[in-house]
Amino acid sequence: MFCKKGEHSVGVQRQYTGSAGKITNCQIGISLSVATRYHHVPIDFELYLPRSWSEDPARRREARIPTSVQYKSKVDLALGMIERAVREGIPGDIVLADALYGNAHGFRETVRLLGFDYAVAIEAPTKVLLLNGSDSERCSPVSVGELGRRLGRQAFRRIALREGTGRTLSSRFALRRVRVASRDGIPIAQHEPVWLLIEWLDGERQPTKFALTTLPARMSRREIVRIYKERYRTEKVYEELKGELGLDHFEGRRFPGWHHHVTVALSCYAFVVAERARHFSPSAERTRFPAPFPLAA
Repeated sequence: MFCKKGEHSVGVQRQYTGSAGKITNCQIGISLSVATRYHHVPIDFELYLPRSWSEDPARRREARIPTSVQYKSKVDLALGMIERAVREGIPGDIVLADALYGNAHGFRETVRLLGFDYAVAIEAPTKVLLLNGSDSERCSPVSVGELGRRLGRQAFRRIALREGTGRTLSSRFALRRVRVASRDGIPIAQHEPVWLLIEWLDGERQPTKFALTTLPARMSRREIVRIYKERYRTEKVYEELKGELGLDHFEGRRFPGWHHHVTVALSCYAFVVAERARHFSPSAERTRFPAPFPLAA
């Protein structure tokens, strides 16, 4: 998210951004990163062009938007970046993403067709069918928010997440096997069984965070939670890119200039991460884990 005051920077308009948690005047960029447990590098970035820009000939000419660039939703831009990474042979096993993408059935299905597992946030109204140990139906579809409330506190176990400033950060989680009730014309019984991860934050009266994941059943609950929560580092990367490398300091208005600026910032950050890895390399024994593709908007 790139906050702006005017209306002439390419792609800018009043729009919702998860980074700010509100509607504000900004440009929105979608990024794709590759990550291990110890290093996280953005490798691709797309500027989201609202229809107010992509379908306005005068604005397109002024901002020098190439004729090949047409309107695409944020989900389509994200899938395009993942497909490019696959074609280029970029390593990765798992796609992590926020609810903007996790709510989209097409996004989840395409990620699976590309050969990835996923761990994606979803919103409380998403409906699922709760399964038993043999993946048979137990009830009618219910929203994940309602399911979380029905489970009660006794179903949630506290899991340590990571070391914070002076203390270990933790939260309470419940894991249930479900099928998602997607509106895709396919009977719910034919949908892939997945894990529903429900988080009950301290101080909240009910569960408020939900995710779907195809991570294998042989993984422990702790491993599944740890991999899903790796997405927190995306915000840390943005902070470094903006604070240390001026990612959001671009003053230009045109499409080519924005991409040149972002490319330089990402290249510089890749160099910084490479130097960190060279000087502070974890042992081979500590790096045996799946490598996620974190995705952020």
